[in-house]
Amino acid sequence: MSDTTVAPVVAVLGTGIMGAGMARSLRREGLEVRVWNRTPARAEPLAESGATVAADPAAAVRGADVVITMLIDGPAVLAAMTSAEPGLTAGQVWLQSSTVGVEAATEVAAFARAHELDLVDAPVLGTRQPAESGQLLVFAAGSDRARERAAAVLEAIAARTVWLGTDPGAATATRLKLVVNSWVLATVTATAEAVSLAEGLGLDPGLFPRTIAGGGLDSGYLQAKSAAILSGDFSPNFGLATAAKDAQLILRDATAAGVRLDVTAAIAERFQRAIDAGHGDKDMAATYLVGNLADDTADH
Repeated sequence: MSDTTVAPVVAVLGTGIMGAGMARSLRREGLEVRVWNRTPARAEPLAESGATVAADPAAAVRGADVVITMLIDGPAVLAAMTSAEPGLTAGQVWLQSSTVGVEAATEVAAFARAHELDLVDAPVLGTRQPAESGQLLVFAAGSDRARERAAAVLEAIAARTVWLGTDPGAATATRLKLVVNSWVLATVTATAEAVSLAEGLGLDPGLFPRTIAGGGLDSGYLQAKSAAILSGDFSPNFGLATAAKDAQLILRDATAAGVRLDVTAAIAERFQRAIDAGHGDKDMAATYLVGNLADDTADH
């Protein structure tokens, strides 16, 4: 952002793991930020970063140049934006960054048209640390005007933005996010199962990630999730309950497209077992905790 560019005022609706990190990244770049969360206690710590904590969505968006929604699902996004209606102004740029699926993305686009908002379908890829450090990957589709007006915001929150056209109503960015998330969920589950198998076969479970480190089978994500499993630190970076929601979205939209996803179906069932076992508020690497057949026997 040049010295002569007026920094946009940004409203962030939803201050969970990702929204809070994005808000802090925006503040670090000197942007004025208003935040709102359905549970106020989750937004209040952002005041320490200089963000203004709003009492309701309408207060957060009133006078904002750019509105970011970072909420759990489509219904939550639409509920927040409906509450924000008294503060919305025609022409505001709306970065819809939640993972909502194709059906909800279509409803979001209809809401934007009805309120004359300049929508950017802009789901993000990343976890707590990239959100906090402004290193997210953003998939984006929106008008040239929105792209220009949101430039400073995207520079603050993202290492890279992949632009996928000018029509947010086509949900191209949302569709790509589902594809990428299908790989993310499979990678984490396969990592958890490989560690469990190593343990079950009497090996040092750390031998698996060490052996493939640096080779063609390796990835930074695999190493990070292996480290979490091996240390027993399941502090949420990508929450298990959120990942389970994404698995269901992927399955629903795949079915609508005539695609059968056997692996994702198995992942969704496994994640639900982990949630039922009380691990929903942990990182999705906690899927490892339901990898013992003895646990299934105990449940029955």
